[in-house]
Amino acid sequence: MFEGLARAPDAPHRVRILGAPLDATASFRPGQRFAPAAIREASEQIETFSPVLGRDLSEASFADAGDLDLPLGDVAAALAEIEEAAQAVLAEGAIPLVLGGDHAITIALVRAAVRKYPDLKLVQLDAHADLRDEWTGTRLSHASVIARAAECVGAARIRQLGIRSGTREEYAWMERYATRLSFAHEDLQRLVAWAGDAPVYLTVDLDVFDPAFLPGTGTPEPGGIDWWAFQRFVKEAANRMRIVAADIVELAPGLDPTGRSAILAAKVLRELLLVLA
Repeated sequence: MFEGLARAPDAPHRVRILGAPLDATASFRPGQRFAPAAIREASEQIETFSPVLGRDLSEASFADAGDLDLPLGDVAAALAEIEEAAQAVLAEGAIPLVLGGDHAITIALVRAAVRKYPDLKLVQLDAHADLRDEWTGTRLSHASVIARAAECVGAARIRQLGIRSGTREEYAWMERYATRLSFAHEDLQRLVAWAGDAPVYLTVDLDVFDPAFLPGTGTPEPGGIDWWAFQRFVKEAANRMRIVAADIVELAPGLDPTGRSAILAAKVLRELLLVLA
């Protein structure tokens, strides 16, 4: 990964990368279980220096613990294993940075993080509100992840950026709790002020990007951000927040034969590593 810069998990490190290859709740186009491997492969081909942050991964402290071996056909059991693995990382004082997988994995990761950080706040980058109480007969779904997170942290401790798709009820919920923000400079400043010194969980659903830039995702939505908007978020907000755990989800590399979606995902990973490590 990244020209062999990742340390072994038994060496001292600040951030630990885990793969959670789950796509059991994908309701449109599956294939997210192949994302961790695709992101690792793409990472070997990109520069390790971030011009926006002025840092290089050679200066970062991170390890790659590989992929979790998740049970097939049992979402609850898979999420329990992800939660246990994240708890172990947090107990060792490291920051888990998890490569999904579909967005349902965030349910397990937030549950693990809030045990260590009861005052946890959550920042969601996403095209979709993900506030349905259930979807396709299950409450453990990529479409219900923020509804489950709100049960852990409370609606007031959630902020959502990039949302451009949802039901009438989801939009009413976001309006009621004032959770929606944009990537405009003023909103990013509001986000930083809201986060304060609190521990933050960051979840990046890659469909926040416009499908013109990242077509390889299960539920693409027109009207998304480009790379420059994401870099503005990294520089103005993520770099100033106290992020204690994070994930990158919903890449489906098989849906993009050009490979550019995996490359963009690997660059997202680079920026987050430089922020965290």
